[in-house]
Amino acid sequence: MYNKNQVALQPPMGWNSYDYYNTMVTEEQVKANADFMAKNLKPFGWEYIVVDIQWSDPNAGSLNPDVQYVPFTHFCLDQYSRQIPAENRFPSSAGGKGFKPLADYIHSLGLKFGIHIMRGIPRFAAHNHLPILAKREDGSVITADQVANPFSVSKWNGDMYGLDFSKEGAQEYYDSIFALYAEWGVDFVKVDDICNTNMYPENPYSAEKEIEMIALAIQKCGRPMVLSLSPGPAVIEKAWHLKKYANMWRITDDFWDTWPLLKNMFTRCSIWQSHVAPGSWPDCDMIPLGKLAKGFGKERQTNFTREEEKTMLTLWCIFKSPLMLGCDLPQLDEDSLKLITNREVLWVNRFAQSPSLVKSDEKSCVWASIASGCHMSGLSLYLALFNLSDKEDEVCVNLSELSGIDPTASYRIRDLWQAKDLFPLEGNAELSMKVQAHGAILLKIYNSAT
Repeated sequence: MYNKNQVALQPPMGWNSYDYYNTMVTEEQVKANADFMAKNLKPFGWEYIVVDIQWSDPNAGSLNPDVQYVPFTHFCLDQYSRQIPAENRFPSSAGGKGFKPLADYIHSLGLKFGIHIMRGIPRFAAHNHLPILAKREDGSVITADQVANPFSVSKWNGDMYGLDFSKEGAQEYYDSIFALYAEWGVDFVKVDDICNTNMYPENPYSAEKEIEMIALAIQKCGRPMVLSLSPGPAVIEKAWHLKKYANMWRITDDFWDTWPLLKNMFTRCSIWQSHVAPGSWPDCDMIPLGKLAKGFGKERQTNFTREEEKTMLTLWCIFKSPLMLGCDLPQLDEDSLKLITNREVLWVNRFAQSPSLVKSDEKSCVWASIASGCHMSGLSLYLALFNLSDKEDEVCVNLSELSGIDPTASYRIRDLWQAKDLFPLEGNAELSMKVQAHGAILLKIYNSAT
């Protein structure tokens, strides 16, 4: 039987529609981004195409930019209170086909297909006592209002009620929607308002039982699906629970292209570093480079400088965060494309092990990870040097501070961003390099036996 540890053995890599399209992405736009990925990114490991929030709302974006989520909107639902794609935005879904035609198209490109959902059941279905795919022992139909928890809602989106796990039919509702997703061919599900239910600051993990119900529903549906939980910040005291039931979970609220948010991610990664493992990935959120925010009222180029983009990608890779691009892929410039197709840098994200913070202060920090398959006769380390200050500066670390380094051995140094071999160093030497303001250098350190 399927279990969560059979998927996402490496951090998932892909694209999500939210940062550019907001709630308004269409089938044509999803296909355009998938075509670009298949042609330009797939050989480098990028594979997921994820349709984000409100794909079932035919009126999504109609009040934009003043109102992001249309209040009291009527989703497209099937006869069992399950959301289905809005046909005016996803025309191939007509006739009850759902997302299957789009998923088939994505799969034909050798890619994988994902969707976003909010936890729970549509309020419209509950208010109108619509049926769900569940019956009592006496044969009577269970309705949406009978499984909804009206006291469990989102702080920022008014579409759903949470499910009451103690109610008859609640598990069956989740079973029914994931059975539908399996029929469509869904490979990845991002579930929102669940990792941190920030409506309830006294209990930010109040949807714990819904996480368990969703994980069980995926297991029962028989199709492997990556389970991604959002938003953050995730509750560190619940790391054991997240690792047991989910494949990835957000360690931050929505991440956008500002230096303060990026600088703060170093602290968040340090908190979660010991919980990185195959099939269980603390998630730094989407990568906001390239063109962003058309669906938010004004298309713009990322606010990050090129050095800040390199810092972001370096941290995400050495920490082994999932990599989800948030831009409009067909508009990617050549320099951005080069950043996200650097095989040596992406190799760190895919195959390095045991990321750890080596040293940190207000001006700089150093992270390290171990190359997979290393043994004592051939040690390889990855080392990231970050300059957090506003001017160019030296970032230093003594090799003896790095786990596994032999102070009597000689090591080679390779700059992975520049794909260039540098100077050799003795195992007891200090490594000191000039790093641009808000910039990063990513190195491979290996000895002659590697």
